[in-house]
Amino acid sequence: MRITRPTRMTRHALLGVTAAVGLAVTALTLPGAAGAAPRQQDRPTIVLEHGAFADASSWDGVVRRLKREGYPVVAAANPLRGPATDAAYLRSVLDHIDGPVVLVGHSYGGTVISQAAKGLEGKVKALVYIAAFLPDTGESSLGLTNKFPGSTLGDAVTSVNYTLPDGSQGSDVYIEPDRFRHQFAADVPASEAGLMAIGQRPIAAAALEEKSTLAAWKTIPSWSLVTTEDLNIPVAAQRFMSARAHARTTEIDASHAVSVSHPGAVTRIVEDAARTVR
Repeated sequence: MRITRPTRMTRHALLGVTAAVGLAVTALTLPGAAGAAPRQQDRPTIVLEHGAFADASSWDGVVRRLKREGYPVVAAANPLRGPATDAAYLRSVLDHIDGPVVLVGHSYGGTVISQAAKGLEGKVKALVYIAAFLPDTGESSLGLTNKFPGSTLGDAVTSVNYTLPDGSQGSDVYIEPDRFRHQFAADVPASEAGLMAIGQRPIAAAALEEKSTLAAWKTIPSWSLVTTEDLNIPVAAQRFMSARAHARTTEIDASHAVSVSHPGAVTRIVEDAARTVR
C-alpha cells in the first residue's frame, strides 16, 4: 500500500483560503445578513426595576428572553429606601444609557419608575408595570394596598430595627421565610421560592409610607400586567391603578412573583411596549 504525504499548501493558496473563510464569517455576522440577530443598537434599552422582597435576579428569565430577541437590557439594583431616594438612584442609571428606554417596574418598583421617569419623556418612551403600583402624587404604596381588600402581606412580614447615621432608628421589613412562598411566590417551585426567601432584599418601612411626588404615567404611554392571584397588591388595586393610567392592561392568573413564574408572559408585554418605540 502506498502512503502519500499531504500536499504542502503554498503561501498564496493559504492566503486565499483564509480570505474566503473571513468573507464567509463576515457574511454571517454583518447586520441584515440572513439569520443574523437584530442589532441591539436598533432596539430600545429595557431597564428593569425590581421591587421589595426581591432582587435583580428575579428578572433572570425575562432577561434571557429579551437578550435572545436582541434587546439591550439593564436589571438595576433598587436601594428600597424610599421613592425619592430610589428614583434619584434610578435616574443616575438612566443617565448612562444612550438612546430610548423602556422602563419596567415590578411591585414597589412601579412607584420608583413613576417618579424617576417624570421629565425624561424624550428618553423614556414607555412604562411597563408588572404586578406594580402606579401611584398618583400624594399616594403611598401602603395607602394604595390598604385601599382595597385582599392583601395578606401585613400578617407575613417581620421588621428589624437599625440605627441611622443621625442616631435615629429605622426599620427594615422582610417576609418571614416560612411564609414567603405562600405570600409572594405561590406558583414558583418550592426549591426556587426557598432560595428567593433567603436572598430577599428588605424594604425600609418608611418607603412604603412615603408619598409619591411625581407620576410619569400621566405623560408617558403605559402597559400593565395584573396578577389575579396576588396576595401582596390586591388585584382590585392593580385594576384601579391601571385603568386610571389608561394603561394597556393584560391579566394573568399568577402570584406576585410573576416575573419568575411566568417570564414569557412578562417578556411579551415588555416587547409589546418596545415595538411602539421609534
